[in-house]
Amino acid sequence: MFGRLRARRRRGPDAAPDGASADGAPAEGAPARIGASQTEALLRRLEWTVVRRLDGLLQGDYRTLFRGFGLDLADLREYHPGDDVRHIDWNVTARLQTPYVRKFQEDREVCVWFLLDLSGSVGFGSGEVRKRDLLSDFTTVIALLLTRYGNRVGAVLYGGAKDMAASVVPARAGRRHLLHLLDRMYATPAASPGDTRLRDLLECARAVAKRRSVLFVVSDFISAPGWQASLAMLARRHEVVAVRLVDPLEMALPDLGLVVMQDAETGEQMFVDTHDPAFRKRFAAAAEAREAELRQGFALAAVECLTLSTYARLDLALLQFACRRRRQQGAAKVAAEGAAKEGAA
Repeated sequence: MFGRLRARRRRGPDAAPDGASADGAPAEGAPARIGASQTEALLRRLEWTVVRRLDGLLQGDYRTLFRGFGLDLADLREYHPGDDVRHIDWNVTARLQTPYVRKFQEDREVCVWFLLDLSGSVGFGSGEVRKRDLLSDFTTVIALLLTRYGNRVGAVLYGGAKDMAASVVPARAGRRHLLHLLDRMYATPAASPGDTRLRDLLECARAVAKRRSVLFVVSDFISAPGWQASLAMLARRHEVVAVRLVDPLEMALPDLGLVVMQDAETGEQMFVDTHDPAFRKRFAAAAEAREAELRQGFALAAVECLTLSTYARLDLALLQFACRRRRQQGAAKVAAEGAAKEGAA
């Protein structure tokens, strides 16, 4: 991936998007089934370029950013502001007239689900790295880091077709299962034409992920409205991280003159004059309004968002995410300890 990134940067972010990725795959739809040898080559490349640098930061032997969810009761303690109200022990609370919450023994095993949006818009890229390439590399890296410690990973694959349900790869452990997941991911075509309904993907995940898990929703979130409520429902039961795929050309248009633009999902074409400053200004304003709407949607659902750009290095983005998440966990721990001391006083 990083070789492609270096080659792409020489072209610059203002270059017009080409119709194919660096490996020759067409921009529309998914690449053909890549085969076991090519999947192994992908794993080896990412193990050397990304995984070795991130190992121990996202998932360590004893401490991890993503905790297991145990069922064995370990202790009871007095309720503090910010605790999950679902863990309140109402019997003890009624007897003592003070709210108490249950503490559970955490399992070391974590079950992770990848909710992958493989619709037509994810095939876009203004350089030699498409958003779909970024999606596959992110999924491979996180799955490699987790499965090597015995955790189980599964996936819900959504191609964007209205008349076709999302396909499910059950959560299992092991490298062989990871190869199967990646092969299914590469073999899932994008519906053309077809509007993305991200809500269908999220509702399918609600039906599949019965046990409390960690969910990565990997998408560009270019979708029909109505998915925010489904995302909030998932976040009530699971630990959800929204992984947003972006390309700089989606935020601002360069001056390319007269060009024909085509909607990657509906196939609709439009002849526009990018030399017009007023048109570029309206495009940037619409992109900013969409950014504000997405930020509000993630905030209302109480879901953390990790943004990955096709013009940025994947390993650096994941390192920044790990550092930010550790700071948040540290701040939450300090706040909980302070509240406990105030309650004891």
